Amino acid sequence: MPRSNSMARRVVAVGAITATAIGLTACNRGSSSDSAGGGGDTVGVALITKDSTNPFFVAMQKGAKADAAKNKVKLTVASGKQEGDDQGQITAIEDAIARGDKGILITPMSTGVNAAIKKARDAGLYVIALDTPPDPADTVDITFATDNREAGKLIGQWSADQLAGKPATIALLDLFADKIVSVDYNRDQGFLEGMGIDVADPKKNGDEAKTGTYTGGKGGDYTIVCNEAAGGAEDGGRTAMEKCLAKNPNINVVYTLNEPTAVGANAALEAAGKKALIVSIDGGCAGVKSVKDGVIGATAQQYPLKMATEGMAAIASIARGGEKPKPDPGLDFKNTGVALVTDKPADGIKSITSDEGSKICWGN
Repeated sequence: MPRSNSMARRVVAVGAITATAIGLTACNRGSSSDSAGGGGDTVGVALITKDSTNPFFVAMQKGAKADAAKNKVKLTVASGKQEGDDQGQITAIEDAIARGDKGILITPMSTGVNAAIKKARDAGLYVIALDTPPDPADTVDITFATDNREAGKLIGQWSADQLAGKPATIALLDLFADKIVSVDYNRDQGFLEGMGIDVADPKKNGDEAKTGTYTGGKGGDYTIVCNEAAGGAEDGGRTAMEKCLAKNPNINVVYTLNEPTAVGANAALEAAGKKALIVSIDGGCAGVKSVKDGVIGATAQQYPLKMATEGMAAIASIARGGEKPKPDPGLDFKNTGVALVTDKPADGIKSITSDEGSKICWGN
């Protein structure tokens, strides 16, 4: 989700696309093809992430690279410069078609890349979305992702429990203000649903009533102060939180799209001499440490390595005549799991501790 360790340091990506081709030697057994044909041949796969600096996407890339040899995959890793760089992903998709790759793994930036994905599928490439289901979902062949709605609900339920009936003065720090991305609205709207706040359009951020009553936990009154776009980055989180505090200095609940945003929001709160309950989603090692350190109250942990490695294995299998993966029952994607990480467990909400989360986290 918008996600090298940006919580401690930030690497600036230069150029429209970062691409690394990993050539993997495999013995050809009974075929002259070297890219995607029979059972022993190397399969060309492109992994296209939103950027190459967010620890979430860095973990995906590392996991796929490490697993490529096992699946006899010639992997090309590419990304846009930053969140919102549709054209960077479009170029990477077109390059995959030109190379004759058999499949694409992509964390789609927005609906702006849908036409390029269709072009790839029309050319015979099997396309799997990772982490971010496209809109509509059938833009790709299948999605491997966390249930982002469920992730949002978990941190919303936990927040309502922690409030113990007190009024909630809420800041919502989202991904974009000018793009519609499923991971963005599912996390935001899931959080509100978990709090027990009615959402209007479930696929739109910011159109719910700004005041009312939340029914989660012991229930109470709520005020939504702001929906601010943070771009999934630490500096964006700080700027967004500063804007929210300027509107209302008494914010006591902060939803953040991801953990770099949460760290930035905390910095703004500290600078203003304020404290608030901060919740987030991703579960990277730096984010789990922020839970341990008390910066983040709870985060919903997801598993980018699993998304990338299982997706890559699926494309390799399909290219060799294997069966296509199917969505999990009741969902339009294959669910790779989520766990609430907190050191303040709430009754009736399953969770793991930060120590437990640190054993299965990703990144540095």
